Amino acid sequence: MRSFIPISLLLLLRSVCSSAPSPPSLSSCQLQSQFHLDGIHKAGDVVLGGLFQIHFFSVFPDLSFTSEPQQPTCNGFDILGFRQAQIMAFAIDEINRDSNLLSNVTLGYSLFDNCLNLAIGFRAALSLASGQEKQIVLDDVCDGSPPVLGIVGDSSSTRSIAISTVLGLYRVPMVSYFATCSCLSDRQKYPSFFRTIPSDAFQVRAMIQILRHFNWTWAGLLVSDDDYGLHAAQSFQSDLSLSGEGCLAYLEVLPWGNDEAELRRIVDVMKKSTARVVIGFAHHSHMINLMEEVVRQNVTGLQWLASEAWTGAAVLQTPHLMPYLGGTLGIAIRRGEIAGLQEFLLKIRPELHHSYYRNSTVNQFWEFAFRCRFAPPSAGWVEAGGALCTGQENLADVETEFLDISNLRPEYNVYKAVYALAYALDNMLQCEPGRGPFRENSCATLETLEPWQLLYYLEKVNFTTPFGDQVSFDENGDALPIYDVMNWSWLPDGSTMVQTVGEVKRSAHKGEELTLNEDKIFWSFENQMPPRSACSDSCPPGTHMVRKKGKPVCCFDCIPCSAGKFSNTTDSLECTSCPEDFWSSPQRDHCVPKKIEFLSYHEPLGICFTAASLLGTFCSAVVLVIFIYHRKTPLVRANNSELSFQLLVSLKLCFLCSLLFIGRPRLWTCQLRHAVFGISFVLCVSCILVKTMVVFAVFKASKPGGGTSLKWFGVVQQRGTVLILTSVQAAICTAWLVSSSPASHKNTQYHNDKIVYECVIGSTAGFAVLLGYIGLLAILSFLIAFLVRNLPDNFNEAKLITFSMLIFCAVWVAFVPAYVSSPGKYADAVEVFAILASSFGLLVALFGPKCYIILMRPEINTKKAIMGRGTES
Repeated sequence: MRSFIPISLLLLLRSVCSSAPSPPSLSSCQLQSQFHLDGIHKAGDVVLGGLFQIHFFSVFPDLSFTSEPQQPTCNGFDILGFRQAQIMAFAIDEINRDSNLLSNVTLGYSLFDNCLNLAIGFRAALSLASGQEKQIVLDDVCDGSPPVLGIVGDSSSTRSIAISTVLGLYRVPMVSYFATCSCLSDRQKYPSFFRTIPSDAFQVRAMIQILRHFNWTWAGLLVSDDDYGLHAAQSFQSDLSLSGEGCLAYLEVLPWGNDEAELRRIVDVMKKSTARVVIGFAHHSHMINLMEEVVRQNVTGLQWLASEAWTGAAVLQTPHLMPYLGGTLGIAIRRGEIAGLQEFLLKIRPELHHSYYRNSTVNQFWEFAFRCRFAPPSAGWVEAGGALCTGQENLADVETEFLDISNLRPEYNVYKAVYALAYALDNMLQCEPGRGPFRENSCATLETLEPWQLLYYLEKVNFTTPFGDQVSFDENGDALPIYDVMNWSWLPDGSTMVQTVGEVKRSAHKGEELTLNEDKIFWSFENQMPPRSACSDSCPPGTHMVRKKGKPVCCFDCIPCSAGKFSNTTDSLECTSCPEDFWSSPQRDHCVPKKIEFLSYHEPLGICFTAASLLGTFCSAVVLVIFIYHRKTPLVRANNSELSFQLLVSLKLCFLCSLLFIGRPRLWTCQLRHAVFGISFVLCVSCILVKTMVVFAVFKASKPGGGTSLKWFGVVQQRGTVLILTSVQAAICTAWLVSSSPASHKNTQYHNDKIVYECVIGSTAGFAVLLGYIGLLAILSFLIAFLVRNLPDNFNEAKLITFSMLIFCAVWVAFVPAYVSSPGKYADAVEVFAILASSFGLLVALFGPKCYIILMRPEINTKKAIMGRGTES
């Protein structure tokens, strides 16, 4: 008893050490009093303790201390709690009959009733840990196994916290089958606590998985005012906050007892809330009071999500409440099957000859089951027609929930807890001397067993139940978690069926996973579909969520994505920018290639320019043919036919060069367009300038002493002048292309949703020199032609040159501001228009009158008519 006497002395505070009528070398400790506790006991080599809820209520005596306090009494027999205790007895009996498990050890048990009361449960736990011997003789040798090797229980988180806090100091193993508070996973506070039921932390995560599965992002939470509910509320808040997948519309703590005002306030909150899903994490006693108020206010249309504490509560599955609770989804402890249990339960018999049979738990069960009393009965029992128990009654003849083993849930956890202790003890006894885990590789034995030694093996236990479930404990003492998902069906005949529709479990390989058979789920809504519960509607693709100020994260507005951004999923947190060459669709739900803009051959403007260019080329060719055909006529010969031919060829090049400005800009077209344009127009203007100079020379020669001026303007000089002037422009273009060549460019600055393909000129100075050189030649031609406009011929070409240069200069002067202010393809259009307009102006002004005379007035196409004055009108 080496490790357990201190518990009796220091914790129970009910013993006194004194001299005893024993040998002088010995002393003894004697209990001042004993706790009178209802229980079931069986002797064995090793004894396991158990704490079970066999009574609902307890009555404590008056504590005025004017007399010795009486023991508390328990009443309100709980037949399911008694069945749990019997399952522990069955498991130990089954282990004792198993030759492969603890073959040389007989297990016993000592099972106490906690009466659903912390004080009584605490007394029972300390009685188990310290023993109940009235007198203990202290000698020099203390050996033997402790009073109990480990304790199965308690069923309540609150009682388990209190009991485990004390027993943990002495490392007494405690394996609970129903205490779910996540706080009990704290190994620093509860080092010897284990459990075969999942922690509430996992239950909370299981409920969150159900919420996620049905896309319920907005739910109310009701919790009981105890460790069970309050710790669950903390877990819900932290887990939902971390996952970001849901929010609590409200959190209310259900009061103990029937506090009508508080319950009315809570139900009023539920009515006003937009959350259609309500999570009840409370005991069924809390839910009964709440549902009465729900019925009173007729709050319908809610989807309930139940914790394991009330999922299987038959007291709530009544025709009165099912209109409100029908379709409830609940988390339930894993159901198991235990072979041979029914036969064991049917063999239970009362203790007829026990001197304290009135405190026998089995006898109380017998009286409860058969509605009888053992002799001597209480006063008035027989007179009132009550029956006396004989002990020979047959349990098989009674309809009792005690024998219904079709839905074993907490009972299955009791079964696993007993086997966990047994396997840990078996592993310890199989230790080979010299290869043990303790000091100097020693092993533990039954004679020298310390509780902490069994803890070592309990932490490492790993076995599979006959039902196929694996049992092992993690570093926090929690078993591998698994829950069944239940659904409350309200059948047409008014009856209720609670059926399993799925499971949620955690495995080492797959993590936590939820499996649901939705076809089996009963929904209590008209459309027989799961309800929608969200603070805000889901944001469709093309929008993103913006949280409402002062509201939970689940309450948000859906803001359309800005231009150039998109979102292709629902409930997008932000919009994504489209790639560089893409733009958002009108719905902002995907990106589309940006529109490409350039002066195309396929658009009306490009078609018109192309047609005008080809028309001008054709007209120039026709005029050239006419002039070649009539090259010997005085009109053609008088106007320097060779220069006219060169001028018409250059005009054709001017018309054709405009085609380089149409179509998608590429590197070679960008380099050629301005070079060809510049050289073609300089060739054209050079020819006009030389013609003008020839006219000027003729004008000078017509005056006295001016005859020598014509010798400087012969054919060779004319050709050389045109070639030199054109070569200068060619040199300018070459220098421009070499130093800073024009190139194709994708411009996205003009329009966000368009890519404008354009040619960047590379060097503004090069382009300015090119245009300036053309303008210089044009101005010279205009000035010289203007000076000789009054040459005394019937046909004075100087007038035509003056008019054509006036048109040319006007077009290109207007071109500069229009070109600078026009973006993208419109700049090309302005330049093409200027090229075509100036080319047509030159063609019409210079060759229109001549073609008219050649074709329409051949009678005046004579030398006499051209040189004479007033010969013909």
